Amino acid sequence: MNIIDLFAGCGGLSTGFEMAGFNIPVAIEKDEWASETYRVNHPNTKVITEDITKIADPKSLIPDGINIDGIIGGPPCQGFSLSGKRDPKDPRNSLFMDFVRFIKEINPKFFMMENVPGILSMKTASNEYVCDLILDEYDKAGYNARYKILNAAEYGVPQSRTRVIFIGIRKDINFKPDELYPEGFLFGEKQITIDDAIMDLPQIESSQGTEEQKYTKKPKTDYQKWIRGDNEVIKNHVAMRHTTRLIERFKTIKAGQSLADVSEEHMQRKRGDASKTSGKVYSQNNMRPFGNKPSPTIAASFQSNFIHPHLNRNYTAREAARIQSFPDWYEFRGKRTTMSWEKNLSQYQQIGNAVPPLLAREIAKNIAKYFENI
Repeated sequence: MNIIDLFAGCGGLSTGFEMAGFNIPVAIEKDEWASETYRVNHPNTKVITEDITKIADPKSLIPDGINIDGIIGGPPCQGFSLSGKRDPKDPRNSLFMDFVRFIKEINPKFFMMENVPGILSMKTASNEYVCDLILDEYDKAGYNARYKILNAAEYGVPQSRTRVIFIGIRKDINFKPDELYPEGFLFGEKQITIDDAIMDLPQIESSQGTEEQKYTKKPKTDYQKWIRGDNEVIKNHVAMRHTTRLIERFKTIKAGQSLADVSEEHMQRKRGDASKTSGKVYSQNNMRPFGNKPSPTIAASFQSNFIHPHLNRNYTAREAARIQSFPDWYEFRGKRTTMSWEKNLSQYQQIGNAVPPLLAREIAKNIAKYFENI
């Protein structure tokens, strides 16, 4: 089946769908670095680096002779307004409508849209539930649609990450809502932990590591064996450079603790006056997760959120990619980190924004099975 990936990011959704046997002739992502990452890992896909609102004719993107069966993507619905006085929480004023526009124009057999669980409790200024308006737009576009919250940890991903998955089937196709979503599965009948995922990687300290390096240990878990595949070289495994004071702070933080648990000596200092504490304490900053459990959600800001379970540094991009279930052959482009004024998405942001490929794979396999059964 042929699909288009909209708001494709660095390619988490696409990777999972390709694992399940789908073909992706076209993907759209406006960020240059995320597009570069996508392009280098999906050489058979035409990647269009463009703002989707500026694409007037979606059909013109499709190669001759290709029939599109599905559209996938994660449009940023929340808090996005296209113009001044409109309700910013109304999805009809957001990029979501461009997702719907592509569906109307291309008329695929199915679509799959991903978003954060918070969208289910959101209401517009007129007190309407956002999720009801979304379903209504899909209904008007000619699709029967449902949504369900899935937790990536139940699909082989070493991370507790919940996401809302909308799936729609074109109305001229038999609709069986109870068969839309995959059942969970586990590696070795247990959830994958952080240690299961990353502890075979070189145990580098702050500022150590190179862009390409060899494995120093043999894989010990089924997950490590799967994620390595036939790969021989590790990329994107370079540790951030930390100050001595920050490393000393990390040393005092135990598993399950964070910046909120350190003594005054190790608290964050006030910018411009290191003799005073900043007074700002966020419980998710510098959190050291339990290595023997699945990770908390890896967000776009994870570079400062988490400390390695056993080492006194933040995660490398490769470790975070492992926790997101990107295979080791997947290479991330662009800068590792960026300053707030830089417009492109860093490797860390690309990884944190992505849909875990293993979760995407299971959704895709079930969609393929759905169409086989009907």
